[in-house]
Formats: sequence, C-alpha cells, structure tokens
Amino acid sequence: MRVGVLTGGGDCPGLNAAIRGIVRKGVEVHGFEFVGVRDGWRGALEGAIVPLDVPAVRGILPRGGTILGSSRTNPLAGEDGVDRVRETLAEYEVDALIAIGGEDTLGVAAALAGEGIQVVGVPKTIDNDVAGTDYTFGFDTAVNIATEAIDRLHTTAESHTRTLVVEVMGRHSGWIALHSGIAGGANVILIPEQPFDIDQVCAWVENRFTIRYAPIVVVAEGAVPKEGQMVVKDSSLDEFGHVRLSGIGEWLSHEIADHTGKEARTTVLGHIQRGGTPSAFDRWLATRFGLRAIDTVKDRDFGTMVALRGTDIVRIPLAEATVGTKGVDPALYSEFGVFFG
Repeated sequence: MRVGVLTGGGDCPGLNAAIRGIVRKGVEVHGFEFVGVRDGWRGALEGAIVPLDVPAVRGILPRGGTILGSSRTNPLAGEDGVDRVRETLAEYEVDALIAIGGEDTLGVAAALAGEGIQVVGVPKTIDNDVAGTDYTFGFDTAVNIATEAIDRLHTTAESHTRTLVVEVMGRHSGWIALHSGIAGGANVILIPEQPFDIDQVCAWVENRFTIRYAPIVVVAEGAVPKEGQMVVKDSSLDEFGHVRLSGIGEWLSHEIADHTGKEARTTVLGHIQRGGTPSAFDRWLATRFGLRAIDTVKDRDFGTMVALRGTDIVRIPLAEATVGTKGVDPALYSEFGVFFG
C-alpha cells in the first residue's frame, strides 16, 4: 500500500513527531510506501507530492513546524476541488491518505471520506478545540510558552505597578487562556465561551491595586465583551471563512487605563505560541497518534480519526470529530473564579 501524509492548517509543535511515527511503523512493521503532500490541501490540489521514507524522518522528532509544510487552502471552496484531489491521488498511486490537522483540515477530510476517498484523521491544534479527543498535540507546548511569558510579565508589572494584558490564541475556545492563566497566576482570565463585563474586569484590576499588587489579565483572541463584538485585525477572510483576529488585548488595555486611571500595557504572544521545540507530552502524544493512525490504515478503517480518551488512543468517526468545536465547560471556568480579582 502507498500512503500519503499531509499537514494542514496552522502549524504546531509535534507535527514532525506524528509524521515520524507514521512512517517508521508504516515502513518497518507494515511494509508500506509513503509520499508526502506538500503544503496541506494545496499540494493535494496541485500535485505537489514528495518522497517520504525512513531517512527523511530521522532527526525530526524535536523539531517544531512540519517538514511537509502547511497551508489554509480549502479544496472544497472550488467546484472541482474533490475531483482534483482524487486525480492527484490516482496519478501518484496513493491508496490512502492520513490528514493531520485541526477542525478545518479534518472537516475537509470528513467530506472527502464521504466522497469515497480513503482517509484517516489525526487531530492537532494548539487551541485544543477538536471534538472527540481529550487533547490535541501542540496544545501543551503552547500552554507552556504562554505560562513562561506570564511568569516573566509578573515581575515587570510589579516593578511599575501597572496592569499587563496578555493576549493568547484561541478563536472559538479558551483552553490556552484558561490553562496558562491558572498556571501563571493571572488575576483575570477571559475566554470566548464567556462574554465578559468590562466593569467587572476593571473592578478585579482595581482590587489588586488596593493590595499593592500589579494585575495580570490573560485574554483569548476570540474573547468578546457583553453587548460588544469580536475584535478583528481586518475584515478579510481565509478560505474557510475565518477573519484574522488580534486586537482584543489592546482594546482591553485602553479600557482598563480609562476606567482605573492607571497604566496598562499589552503583550500579544501570537505565533510565538506555535513555534519552537515541542514539549515532551506533545512529542509523546503525537507519536502515539501517528502509530495508531497507520494501524488504522492497515485495518482499512477509513473515515475515522484517532483520539485520546483518558490514557487510551481510540478511533472515532471523522463526522463525530468535526460536528463542532470543543469549548471550555462553564463549570470548569467557574471553578477558578476564586482567583479572579
């Protein structure tokens, strides 16, 4: 069997570990051949196929990013997208495809599976918002990076007795904000799932100043104020219909400064959260996903995605994994309310 591997959507730490796991077991245990699809679904549309073998994956375990490249190309955006993907796979004699990605990449994989293409999904995203799996790889590294940044910002905030707002990624879900905010000792954490009251935020900030403690506010990029709207970088859309976010941190800083009369500054972590060496957990999880994904191909259990449930790797239908995004449970968020203010 010849198997294609692609990585789509935003890059994240652990992608190379997953590729390595797939190829090593696929070649050494199952005797498969592999090809890499360059730049996500764009390569599937354009026929950008490269050789992929054991020597190609040596030494890539600790590397961030992806040796195959990635893109936010959506083959379903054009009328002939499915046919072009099918033609590419046929031209290069690819029998099955492993798609490593988040909600958008896996959504395309689910649609292609519905069209009869033999595909298996692997969930990755720093946002941890793929349904059906307890964790996606990339998330742990992003949380560690954000936590370290918050730790560092505490000292400069205290030195100048100012509010520091830390904007982290999270379009629809606040997993990074919640985990890093709690781990970093933030005094306010704002997530997309819970519209916030700016007056309450400022009251929490003021409370910290009364005890001569500089507040740290962690906000996900997709967080929205009550009776307000999402702050966007510009109005342009990508091929999956998403606007470019970023700006809620600056907006918050201005509001906090106006309400409290005290200085507030913003740090936007942005793509720093995506880059660099993957954490040990992300290497471990990505490797397990890769090993189980190639077993799934061997069993010809197509139209499925590997997922983490507790400590077990299971298979679930791609349709189940792409029914919607996994958000933060309100009960979990409220559990940490004692630390706000």
